[in-house]
Amino acid sequence: MDRKSIVILVFSIIGLIAWFPLMNKYYPPQEQSRNMAENQDGVVMTDPGNTAQAEETVLQSSETGPAVARTPAVAISEPREPAAVPEDESLLIWENDTLAYEFTSAGGGIKTVILKQYQETTKCSDEESEETTETDHVRLNVNVPTPALNLFFGKLDNGFLPYTLKQEDDEILAEYLGPDGIRVLKRFQPGTNYVIEAKITIENTSYEPKLIPEHYLATGTATPTKPTDTGMYMGMRYHNGEGVEEIKESWFANRTLGCFPGTPRTVYPSEPGMVRWTAVENQIFAMLAIPEEPAPGLVTQQINLAPPTKEILKAFPKANMAPKGYQNSLSYPAQELEPGDTIERSFKFFTGPKEYQTLSRLSQQTGEEVDSVMGFDGFFGYFAQALLLSMNKLHDFGLSYGLSIVMITVIIKLLFWPLTQASTRSMKRMSALQPQMQALREKYKEDPQKMNRKLMEFMREKKCSPLGGCLPILLQLPVFFGFYTMLQSAIELRGASFLWTCDLSQPDTLFMIPMLGVPFNLWPILMGAAQLWQTSMTPASPGMDPAQQKIMKYMPLMFVFILYNFSAGLALYWTVQNLLSIVQMKLIKNEPIGPKANAGAA
Repeated sequence: MDRKSIVILVFSIIGLIAWFPLMNKYYPPQEQSRNMAENQDGVVMTDPGNTAQAEETVLQSSETGPAVARTPAVAISEPREPAAVPEDESLLIWENDTLAYEFTSAGGGIKTVILKQYQETTKCSDEESEETTETDHVRLNVNVPTPALNLFFGKLDNGFLPYTLKQEDDEILAEYLGPDGIRVLKRFQPGTNYVIEAKITIENTSYEPKLIPEHYLATGTATPTKPTDTGMYMGMRYHNGEGVEEIKESWFANRTLGCFPGTPRTVYPSEPGMVRWTAVENQIFAMLAIPEEPAPGLVTQQINLAPPTKEILKAFPKANMAPKGYQNSLSYPAQELEPGDTIERSFKFFTGPKEYQTLSRLSQQTGEEVDSVMGFDGFFGYFAQALLLSMNKLHDFGLSYGLSIVMITVIIKLLFWPLTQASTRSMKRMSALQPQMQALREKYKEDPQKMNRKLMEFMREKKCSPLGGCLPILLQLPVFFGFYTMLQSAIELRGASFLWTCDLSQPDTLFMIPMLGVPFNLWPILMGAAQLWQTSMTPASPGMDPAQQKIMKYMPLMFVFILYNFSAGLALYWTVQNLLSIVQMKLIKNEPIGPKANAGAA
């Protein structure tokens, strides 16, 4: 690599990794409206810590006329602040060797889920101080306003009803009885594989008809995996009766051209229809609700989480100062209940890691494609599944996950070796034939049709194809996208170390670049350098002018930009793949071209 290329590489990388911080500094998001008016089509949010307001809404709604079910419209508002916990809140904990459910009387739902087999933090160089408590377990739905499986009546976030909690054997009961005779009973039956079954009964115990207002069932909140998490992988998925819809952080950010900050959105309402299941998720954990009968709609909100404490900032100096969460709720229309009538709804509720085998078993048990939470959809999903199973098999044989990725890359390269070798030789012959082909262009430049015909005849005679170099790349694209899909959500890589990388599921940040305040991630830089080296060794395609050659030469820098903040495992795969390609090209470089390429043009 010459000096000019090195200088361009260095400055391009600095510019690319500083892009988003500079854009956020000089093009800040537009100021959001702090008030959202109540209207016929809007989502109305009130104080979720107000127990009296929650009871008043149920009472008032049961005495008024029928309400019309509506789908909330997207409204721009300030993300909601964390709710105040009622002073008289009581907790009930159910646990086994795998997890613990923390039930709360404020809303009668699951306040927090503790996953005992996963530590909250992974030790990474200087990112965490020695005071970081590594023995703490991962907690889902933690430090968020609303417990999972809480019911809001009349208005979204309309406070927490006071429930009475009790345990009967392995069943947890949460009961509320209002002054208007409306009784809500929730039965929770913990199972295996991170699944708990919930049955919710709304009963009219009075002697006159009561109108149950439209209501929302919270199904959990996606929160960051660690204090430095930017939320790139956070979001929500649901099955709308026809297919899986995915709403990620980028939808709420609403960036212009995907880069420039725009006016954020804070509420996502689904179209009226069938919601067969829904999940909120971060990179490697999910909270997934499967109603026995499809729900008519859902609403997802972006909410403000509590800022990091002084203790967290001491352990994580680069913690996200304005963390966000994504709270999901199934919506149900108003319904009138005669005396003694009930509304019964049953759910399976999964709260655990996005582990493919576990989610596949849940899919088989429920008949729903909930393993789509892994993101293994479409054509590339088949490759992602195969690569994940292969990586786990190699790990079972004693290899680390980093070495397993390297070994899979080597195996894939060997499988494609004959095809890539033939393609490289074809491109080498094409490069050697350039003088003859240029002579044909000059000879027939006045007649383009004849020129193209002569060029095609010439290449057929020499048994060369202008597309010969594209085929191996096209065939390897499914593998690359399969790796990308698999590595970004594989919980197996969480905390897996390799060389200087302490967590292959995260960027391999070595330090923060002074003044710029952006991370220095080594694997993407090595990947870009290796790909730039490989590109400089690749023969130019026939007919490509010098400007196009320069564009193709420095195209790998775009991959550095795209993959810079992705998991280190993906950059590791692409770096090893590039190095193997360089070795193959070195082996072919000194081979004789062959007599066919030395013959003159006919």
